[in-house]
Amino acid sequence: MYFLETEEVVKQYAGHLALNKVNIQVPEGKIFGLLGPNGAGKTTLIRIINRITAPDSGIVRFNGHLSRPDDVYQIGYLPEERGLYKK
Repeated sequence: MYFLETEEVVKQYAGHLALNKVNIQVPEGKIFGLLGPNGAGKTTLIRIINRITAPDSGIVRFNGHLSRPDDVYQIGYLPEERGLYKK
């Protein structure tokens, strides 16, 4: 069983495919990093995992169950920028 798992996660913004069937498996007690160039979809995936936004399709699991709102209390997330709209 994995602490965090995504299956076939897809997210698209106005014709731009940000995530295309992303699958990850993070074992319990392990540290996992997302590396990639700007625009690779790292922030989009983190926002989906933290329930800030929803995937267009695919699923996120925590400890073997589908993601629930209270699962985010088990995640530490510190973005470089706050990611809010300027206005």
